[in-house]
Amino acid sequence: MKKVILLLVPIFISLTIFVSITYLLNRDLGKGALQVTSVPESEVYLDGKLVGKTPLCIGGEQCDIQDMIKTGEHAIKLVPLDASYYPYEARISINKLTLSVIDRTFRDQKSSSGSIITLTPISSKKDAQLFTVSFPDKANVFLDNNFVGTTPFLLKNLTESDHDLQVTKEGYADKFIKIRTTLGYKLEAVVSLAVDSSFASASSDLENELEDEIEEATASAASSAAKIVIFNTPTGFLRVRKDSSISSLEIGRVSPGEIYDLLDEKDGWYKIQFKEDMVGWVSAQYANKQ
Repeated sequence: MKKVILLLVPIFISLTIFVSITYLLNRDLGKGALQVTSVPESEVYLDGKLVGKTPLCIGGEQCDIQDMIKTGEHAIKLVPLDASYYPYEARISINKLTLSVIDRTFRDQKSSSGSIITLTPISSKKDAQLFTVSFPDKANVFLDNNFVGTTPFLLKNLTESDHDLQVTKEGYADKFIKIRTTLGYKLEAVVSLAVDSSFASASSDLENELEDEIEEATASAASSAAKIVIFNTPTGFLRVRKDSSISSLEIGRVSPGEIYDLLDEKDGWYKIQFKEDMVGWVSAQYANKQ
């Protein structure tokens, strides 16, 4: 009996280990891993729960298998430790036995750039695909320095290999990402581009110049459209002077009731064209702008 027991114990232990491993493997088929990096350092919230600070790894090669995340949609929020930056929130997909990667760079108080990389199984185990989406869209996609299309863009028949992904758009800073395509999976890259600060500055300067030109044109048009009506005066006429001053030289006279185009105005004076080739100033005391 003792010999039988001694023989059965190793078998029982081996069976127990096998069952435990099988249970863990089957359980983890429904879980995946997450890696998050950011600049500056940020707190990471997953489904409303604080799970750590960046750089963060949950269920990756350097993390405990017990920490793997259930597959499906999850809400993630990055809160920079520097309170001058606004938090970033997104929805991410965790797929079984794959690693989802998030990176974020906070550039100013409200804007940031970054990417979300996920792997999704596809029907063909001999194909690797790359699907690139960008914000804003219609951005150029380069793979290993070769232009392949504009976002949103799906590229099929890739080899299982490391690649350099670059997403560019005029007026925005280029985004460079190191990726690895895997047979049997579609790598989805959601890329957010940050506004190029130098372009924004130049655009702002141009907008200011255009606004100044529009204001000048509007003021000129308003002045050209405005009219001056001459009032009655004690003398029966109103003197037109060379400059906007009572001591300036008299260069002409206009009569009450006459109407002239307004060319310019200063405190108490209107500039008019009172003859075909002559302009001068009249006192606003005896004239009215219409």
